[in-house]
Amino acid sequence: MTQPRSTLVSPTDTPYYHCVSRCVRRAFLCGYDQHTETDYEHRRQWLEAKLQHVATVFSIKLCAYAVMSNHYHVVVHLRPDDAA
Repeated sequence: MTQPRSTLVSPTDTPYYHCVSRCVRRAFLCGYDQHTETDYEHRRQWLEAKLQHVATVFSIKLCAYAVMSNHYHVVVHLRPDDAA
């Protein structure tokens, strides 16, 4: 059953969150895929720029991130006091 975000996330109790997103079915996010002989390294710069942009648009502070070949990790700090 779905729940509203207000019941799942409490910025006063836990302001830091570790988020992970990954590719499936041997897909590459960035780097060189030896199976298809395709280079996806250009996506790393795109993803880093997108993360920085999202941090300015939403009320979060980007604390850390790591971009791997098929997944990435992001640590964010929620800042509801900055919400407009």
